[in-house]
Amino acid sequence: MRPKDRKYARTHEWAKLAGELVAEHETVTVGITDFAVEQLTDLVFVELPHVGDRFMQGDAYGVIESVKAVSDLYCPVSGVVLEIHPGIEDSLDRIGEDPFGEGWLLKLRMTRPADWNNLLSAAEYEAMLAEEHG
Repeated sequence: MRPKDRKYARTHEWAKLAGELVAEHETVTVGITDFAVEQLTDLVFVELPHVGDRFMQGDAYGVIESVKAVSDLYCPVSGVVLEIHPGIEDSLDRIGEDPFGEGWLLKLRMTRPADWNNLLSAAEYEAMLAEEHG
């Protein structure tokens, strides 16, 4: 079961609030799910945005590449990039080993709290995977 303390995008990213309020200016940590990691297999490259870059929910904010595919990374909520995980580009194994912890990719300052309601709970994400991938 995936962690219940965050929400999930249909594009296999997760978002976790720093606090307990879904509010403008709330910090949200973003990463990709274990399912995404399994589909990509051996990661070889990640391209992430810069601090200060702004994205709307669903915008591609970066690229992740494995030995078998190149995939866009999509922003689960609208926001401004506050921080990029230091050194993650040189430690891609962290993403595969701990996608919900040390494998986080960036932190955003949320600009549209209503976006939170468009994301899936852990149970809804599990159901979506079961339906799409058996």
